[in-house]
Amino acid sequence: MKRYFAAAIELTLVAVLAALVGTCAIAQTLQLSPSDSRPAGPISISLEMRGDLAMAHQQYLQAIDAYSQEPNKSAAIWNKMGMAYHHLFAVDQARRDYERALQLRPDYPEALNNLGAIYYAKKNYGKAIKYYGKALQFDPKSAAVYSNLGTAYFARGKVTLGIDAYRSAFTLDSRVFESTSALLVNESLPAHDRAQQDYCLAKLFAQSGKNQEAIQYLRKALNEGFTDRKKILDDRTLASLRTTPEFSQLMTEEKLR
Repeated sequence: MKRYFAAAIELTLVAVLAALVGTCAIAQTLQLSPSDSRPAGPISISLEMRGDLAMAHQQYLQAIDAYSQEPNKSAAIWNKMGMAYHHLFAVDQARRDYERALQLRPDYPEALNNLGAIYYAKKNYGKAIKYYGKALQFDPKSAAVYSNLGTAYFARGKVTLGIDAYRSAFTLDSRVFESTSALLVNESLPAHDRAQQDYCLAKLFAQSGKNQEAIQYLRKALNEGFTDRKKILDDRTLASLRTTPEFSQLMTEEKLR
């Protein structure tokens, strides 16, 4: 469950740093009199910003401490507290805070997605699918949530629905399956399901002409136990891939195993 929420924290950190840089730039452009040239005092930042900075440095206990001191917690702060607990694998506390966020803002797609991730971690894939679906109702262009939805379908053995969700994710953002993508859920699938999942991803990349990525996922599928060599050689989706030297090398490596 690593990588769920890095993007939100990074964006907040960028905003904080931009504000600080902007303050410095303004100060430099002012013509200060000698009496005004005394050292400036410490810059005060809000409790929420302190929590965001702690999250960016993976200091999750410090982040929780900062967020919890905020007297008027918004849905966003409850969601961030849940994220901090989630990173600490305290899933029950995380669920509680996501639910508090949703009490304040029932149409909050990030909190709905995160709650889905809680149930995914608990292997309650039916509820995970339910919450991912709700998140997409309010944010239908979220590639990351579609990716999570597809992974949950794979976990339930619903391969066709999983492929459809992945295709939607890929259409919205072809980079969503990269390791740095936010909100990506994939570590809990059994090896056999991961192999099927990565084979499907190889097909999606091959269809879009991204042969290097397709080879990468095909290699992962084979390493994870995908054994249907005939399917690889006959699949029309992989036709363009089979003409590349990388594909020939991969198949040669498989023969040597």
